[in-house]
Amino acid sequence: MANSPQAKKRARQNERRFAVNKARRSRIRTFLRKVEEAIASGDQDAAKAALQAAQPEIMRGVTKGVFHKNTASRKVSRLSSRVKSMGA
Repeated sequence: MANSPQAKKRARQNERRFAVNKARRSRIRTFLRKVEEAIASGDQDAAKAALQAAQPEIMRGVTKGVFHKNTASRKVSRLSSRVKSMGA
């Protein structure tokens, strides 16, 4: 249990950051799910559009500290290769 005033303040700050990061992670997952659904439906144009919308959102998660840079790059790379292979 936090006893000092600084520890109590830190606990409050952690709760706020947790809520913000959780919302941001959820938002990114929604974008990823839309890409996955478009790929599953077989509509390449919709998948491309969904990927275009998801990419900046994923990278924003990196700048805000929600994801590691390599994790985000890997997700984008794998999704884009799957969208690209739909046309072949």
